Amino acid sequence: MLKFLRRLAADYKEYILLIILSVISLTLLSKSEKPQAKHLKTFALGNFALLSEITNSLTSIFKRDISLDELKQENAQLMLEVNRMRKLRSENDELREMIAFRDTSRYPLIPAKVISKLVTKTQGNFIINRGSSDEIKKGMPVLNEKGLIGLIMDVAENYSVVRTLNNSNLNIAVTLQRTNVDGILSYDGKNLVIKDIPTTYDVQVGDRVETSDFSSLFPPAIPIGVVVKKESNVLGLLHIITITPFADIPAENDLFVLKVLPSKQINDLEMNLLKQN
Repeated sequence: MLKFLRRLAADYKEYILLIILSVISLTLLSKSEKPQAKHLKTFALGNFALLSEITNSLTSIFKRDISLDELKQENAQLMLEVNRMRKLRSENDELREMIAFRDTSRYPLIPAKVISKLVTKTQGNFIINRGSSDEIKKGMPVLNEKGLIGLIMDVAENYSVVRTLNNSNLNIAVTLQRTNVDGILSYDGKNLVIKDIPTTYDVQVGDRVETSDFSSLFPPAIPIGVVVKKESNVLGLLHIITITPFADIPAENDLFVLKVLPSKQINDLEMNLLKQN
């Protein structure tokens, strides 16, 4: 600080000396009662006031610049906050799409916990701690906050068996949300796939997949997953589409049973077909 003051005094010593002499002169003039001195004092004070006004104006300009910088900073902060809110809104809308099912929101969800997992390469089954005493029935969909998990296949008084999506015996009518392309989702022992989709159909990586209006096992619009790959068969006429489910099925422990059943006659027919597979 002392070094800065010394450099300031060296650079502006003439101006500092002028100001000091001016102040001394004004002080002496203010004490003199001679007419010539009074005229000179009036002239000097007028010019000093003008100089002071100019100085104040310049200072106010710099102050306004500082205020402008502060406003720019506030605007930048507001921009970041608005962008953050937009992102949160987008995430919220996506979550609403995932769990606010169009035709299932009026049905209650029964919470359940997985107490056992019976999993082989092609057969994925869970046992949950809810059964007929909790009004669980065969054919009810099972899901979590991310999307579809599977289907109730067998029911005891206090327990039920869930056939998960990772089960080659479970085939589901599905729809691509963006283009309404329909297909049958199945498990090939490694991935969830939709086979035999014509290559002329509009299918893109990133398309969301949900249960179809044509499914008699599940209500429509339950989220399932997203398209991660599409490949053509040898002739190049049909696509095989690979789906990654929203839910991490092997790791799930907390589930919900959707308390809804489709037409009993159709459901019985499809359940019998599933048992035969």
